[in-house]
Amino acid sequence: MKAKWISIGVNVCRFIVALTFIFSGFVKAIDPLGTQYKINDYLQALGCEGIVPPIVTLGISVLLSAVEFYTGMMLLFAINRRVMSRVAVGFMVIMTIVTFWLWVANPITDCGCFGDAVHLTNGQTLLKNVVLLACAGFMAWKPLSMVRFISKSNQWIVKNYTAIFIILSSIWCLYDLPLFDFRPYHVGANIPEGMKIPEDAEQPEFETTFIMEKDGKRETFTLENYPDSTWTFIDSKSVLKKEGYVPPIHDFSIISMDSGEDITEEVLSNKDYTFLLISPHLEDASDTNFGEIDQLYEYAQANGYPFYGLTASNEKAVARWRELTGAEYPFYTMDEITLKTMIRSNPGLMLIKDGTVIRKWSHNRLPIIESALATQPLEKLDIGHSSKDSAPRKILGILMGFALPLFLLTLADRLWAWTKWIKRKSSITHYKHNKRKMRKKIVAGNWKMNMNLQEGIALAKELNETLKADKPNCGVVICTPFIHLASIAQFLDQDIIGLGAENCADKEKGAFTGEVSAEMIKSTGAQYVILGHSERREYYKETPEILKEKVLLAQKNGLKVIFCIGESLEEREAGKQNEVVKAELEGSVFNLSEEDFRKIVIAYEPIWAIGTGKTATSDQAEEIHAYIRSIIAEKYGQAVADDTTILYGGSCKASNAPELFAKPDIDGGLIGGASLKAADFKGIIDAWK
Repeated sequence: MKAKWISIGVNVCRFIVALTFIFSGFVKAIDPLGTQYKINDYLQALGCEGIVPPIVTLGISVLLSAVEFYTGMMLLFAINRRVMSRVAVGFMVIMTIVTFWLWVANPITDCGCFGDAVHLTNGQTLLKNVVLLACAGFMAWKPLSMVRFISKSNQWIVKNYTAIFIILSSIWCLYDLPLFDFRPYHVGANIPEGMKIPEDAEQPEFETTFIMEKDGKRETFTLENYPDSTWTFIDSKSVLKKEGYVPPIHDFSIISMDSGEDITEEVLSNKDYTFLLISPHLEDASDTNFGEIDQLYEYAQANGYPFYGLTASNEKAVARWRELTGAEYPFYTMDEITLKTMIRSNPGLMLIKDGTVIRKWSHNRLPIIESALATQPLEKLDIGHSSKDSAPRKILGILMGFALPLFLLTLADRLWAWTKWIKRKSSITHYKHNKRKMRKKIVAGNWKMNMNLQEGIALAKELNETLKADKPNCGVVICTPFIHLASIAQFLDQDIIGLGAENCADKEKGAFTGEVSAEMIKSTGAQYVILGHSERREYYKETPEILKEKVLLAQKNGLKVIFCIGESLEEREAGKQNEVVKAELEGSVFNLSEEDFRKIVIAYEPIWAIGTGKTATSDQAEEIHAYIRSIIAEKYGQAVADDTTILYGGSCKASNAPELFAKPDIDGGLIGGASLKAADFKGIIDAWK
């Protein structure tokens, strides 16, 4: 139950982090210039303004949004779960540190984590990042608990499609304009309305302090305790104590370069169309399409529409622009930040009417008015009306072009996986209902590192006498430490109890101090050897290649191998138990010929149930035993699979052995702690009766 809730928690955290990353990355990717402006704000706050070239900050803008979006998509589909969960943790650690600095020092009022789509205070951003960091940490703790939406074989499609989509989105939005405009100057916005302050709006609060002097002593006063006339006024200072309502548009002011005249009201109150050519910095503006700009200016002149150039550059830059392009339209001064907010293009063109934004164009996609239409008013031209490419249509386009293909791929992948699961289930069901073959049933005891020689001999004698008197209905094997083998073999009736070792060396002979070879084990009179036990794999780092050598040497010396396979608790919770046991068989014993494989006894041991008191339910054990038999059938054929003995090893005891052994694919047990007492071991053996 605990594991289930952990898995649910991990997947909830995974969706929170993934969806946040996807949204945050996407809104920044479709406005790369806006993200670049925010990066410049950070550099300015750090005193590094002008050090980093613009091309570098733009590259960082595109890369940052792409990494964030890509990470979110990988987490959503549970691809490269370990790596991507660690990337998310690293990313959130950095962002949390940055936003803590913003919260403390307040050099920037908006961190820009969601672009212009959502504005958060620095405190809200810090809280958001702390929550995301906690979610990312929990997710990284158990990354394999994230449920995959798509199989490994098809993950490359999602990876490449995501990377291509997000990079191309940024490139297109650099060439044109952001797909979605979240700023106050979006198409359809009325600029005068955006400048209004509601009557009931909260007003800013200021505190004014006065520095006064008397008899050579200076003190600070407020209006509440302002002193009498005997004090001499020195200085005063007003501090903003509480911010009031700030309208969405608050710095829209158009000033003539020549006369200093403010023509803002004249422009916004014009009931007809007005063209605004916007360039925050003419020094950096693209002059590749100046011909189209000049044609539009000529059209505006011919039809009586005002055409203004708006810039934050000085008269020298304007003169250079005129020299380069032959521009004849007038230029006016405007705030740089306002110009950057109005349109993400340098230059960009905006068409307004009666203060309302009608259309916006990048300098790369300026409208072309055919000569035949040059005398037509804007009301009769398509460009004189708002674009039909509305936000819902854009969202639908993204869903159809990006989300739908991934959804269909996921659906097809899951259907294919489900079909394979049904086939495997059918195959397993066939094994369950097929007449149970009379393959050998075995109860094997694994003493591990327990009992000295005298205690071991005493236990072996007791078992020998007990089973002689009450013949077992199955094969019985005891696997003991090396020092017991020769002594126990002298009196053990191996027609009733087989003798085995717990391990053997992966070398035939030589200078390998402390090792015991398969030949040595055979010389003691032993018949069996346990190989691949989870404790040998974990504590002594025995690899599939090492075990492969041990199996070959054991068979070369006539020993029967009890080969152990099984998954850890983490692998079981991640649903990878089938992958694990298949890989362990393929790594060490599926290289054998059919004849040699028939001499192998398989022992399935759920590592999470060894010595823990936990036991796989009989249904869980039967399911994976049947799966093991099915992959043996795939490799060697049905006949070999039906003849292979598969033991269960995981806290098996007299109380649960009958239920386990009743399952058609469980052929006995590999017993640990319960094999150290004759009565307990005999109780498990009797389960076959």
